[in-house]
Amino acid sequence: MTRRFYVTTPIYYVNGAPHIGHAYTSIAADVMARFHRLAGDDVFFLTGTDEHGQKVEQAAQAAGVAPKAFVDTVSANFRAMADAMAISYDDFIRTTEPRHIASAQALWRKVADNGAIYLDAYEGWYALRDECFYGEDELVAGPDGKKVAPTGAPVEWVKEPSYFFRLSDYQDRLLALYEQHPEFLGPHGARNEIISFVKQGLRDLSISRTSFKWGIPVPGDERHVMYVWFDALANYLSALGYPDTDAPRMAFWPASLHLVGKDIARFHAIYWPAFLMAAGIDLPRKVFANGWWTIEGQKMSKSLGNVIDPRELVADFGLDAVRFFVLREVPFGGDSDLSRKALMTRNNVELANDLGNLAQRTLSLVARNCGGVVPQRRSLTEEDQKLIGQVAVLPQLLAAQIERCALTDALEDVWKVIRACNAYIDHQAPWALRKTDEARMADVLRVLLDALRGIATMLQPFMPHSMARMLDQLGVAEDERTFAALETPLPGGRQLPAPQGIFPRYVEPEPS
Repeated sequence: MTRRFYVTTPIYYVNGAPHIGHAYTSIAADVMARFHRLAGDDVFFLTGTDEHGQKVEQAAQAAGVAPKAFVDTVSANFRAMADAMAISYDDFIRTTEPRHIASAQALWRKVADNGAIYLDAYEGWYALRDECFYGEDELVAGPDGKKVAPTGAPVEWVKEPSYFFRLSDYQDRLLALYEQHPEFLGPHGARNEIISFVKQGLRDLSISRTSFKWGIPVPGDERHVMYVWFDALANYLSALGYPDTDAPRMAFWPASLHLVGKDIARFHAIYWPAFLMAAGIDLPRKVFANGWWTIEGQKMSKSLGNVIDPRELVADFGLDAVRFFVLREVPFGGDSDLSRKALMTRNNVELANDLGNLAQRTLSLVARNCGGVVPQRRSLTEEDQKLIGQVAVLPQLLAAQIERCALTDALEDVWKVIRACNAYIDHQAPWALRKTDEARMADVLRVLLDALRGIATMLQPFMPHSMARMLDQLGVAEDERTFAALETPLPGGRQLPAPQGIFPRYVEPEPS
């Protein structure tokens, strides 16, 4: 039976341009989606943009344009970033689309009909930058001594009529969720923070505003617009066709995985499951929070001028080198630092040397000594069987790593095999066997071709374009590139194209 896999990125907030942090989460989700497709699963991969709220309204005013024109431009930029990073999304949802507005209002009505929403007045601290309300006990002293949010965002005292969600009613159910389903929330650090926050006590949540108009009207009371997070979180359902439970895409619910930045883990791990509980809707299976990026050791900020558009890195290093770096450099889920030196080192040592040189040596030897033809598979020595065995278990190893969102560990599993291949070719020395034992030389090259096929197949989710080129050079047809296809050896006698380098070494240009 084919499994369904529904993976989402957060929908990105359109008050600014896309940067490396957005690309990071999207690339990770893309690896998950591509991996499950190659494993034979039925995949739905959603990304998009979050386009309502006071911050967007103010950003549009500052730009001198209407909010809709403003979000149209920025949303198109996020879509262009996703396309430039080879993000294989199945749908790109925008919260200004009629289908989303109808779905969010349907979710509101469902929650309200179940008695979880009431009208009152809100009075308290609000951080516009975070689009989040904070309790007095959560505020900290800022550099100037003024109260700020725990994120450092300025806060203001807000007083206005508001609809409230009975979040306090869901404290025990949320704690039971975290305890009974430890896989629901990761990584470990984010999980502990969320549990600690909930145990301190949950207050009812203000979920509407009247002080601005750029939002989805509250059903039955259009003086109010929905709190941006109630609106935004509904996207995971609206893209599937909710409230039409017979819509074909609704078969993908509940979501398999929501990938989010750690700064919005609270909204996804507390508010979202509580809203769904109130609506009587099944909960997503997992929320996983990735870390933040610093740039050359400094926090990304517009004032420092170090906000990096990932497309600029791609122009310098190539797409797959960037995709590889962001998932290889630091264990996925932790904070990461981006430096050009580190990117260059990963590219030159692991891609150009370890993998690229291995492929080039092997394919050049086949071209020179075997007429460019794949040798027949014959008897294997103990050393051959050991290497082939390491390749054979990669699908199972990587499936387990992907399941726990350990993308960096998955790459390390592949690199262990690449290092073993390099040790094998050095030890077997097929260039020397050419003079003493041609049959053994052919066997060694066949083992290396099979190993490279397995490596390239498993790396397709991470580096789709370069691995497609490598599989082309290995003579692997389009219908032979799934994980299941690895169980069938390539036939001997297949003619290979002339070998070409896959990963060029990167050298920083001399300053002009």
